[in-house]
Amino acid sequence: MASLSAFLLSAALLAPVQARAEAPESVFMGYWLSQGHDGVFKIGMCGDTVCGQLVGLSYQGNDVPKDHKGRSECGIQMLTGFRRSSDDDKRWNGKILDPDSGNVYQAQIWSPEKNVLKLRGYIGLPLFGETQTWTRYEGTLGPVCKMP
Repeated sequence: MASLSAFLLSAALLAPVQARAEAPESVFMGYWLSQGHDGVFKIGMCGDTVCGQLVGLSYQGNDVPKDHKGRSECGIQMLTGFRRSSDDDKRWNGKILDPDSGNVYQAQIWSPEKNVLKLRGYIGLPLFGETQTWTRYEGTLGPVCKMP
């Protein structure tokens, strides 16, 4: 009985430490390669929300791709305001910018397994959207956001 009490006590003391170490937002932090392998995003904290900017692009020549207003896409903040969903502790809700049109869509991110991030952009309801699978990026980036 004493060993069971000691086990329960140690489990209770370790549980908060393990929960902090595996905070859901920490799963998203870092560099992610888009599904089409044409962009790298840096995801991090922006105040109390998760956000992400485009930091790597696949392009030819010296001309960095431009957004709908003619500005460089390098460094553009495309993922904004992601907060934990009240319905599903693993999914986070926010917004994603389409730099080609300037449209902003609702979005969800979640990580079904280590080094994999799912991003679903949608209009209205998640049912009316598209999901992409991003993978952790370990490569390098050249000057002006150029991917090797």
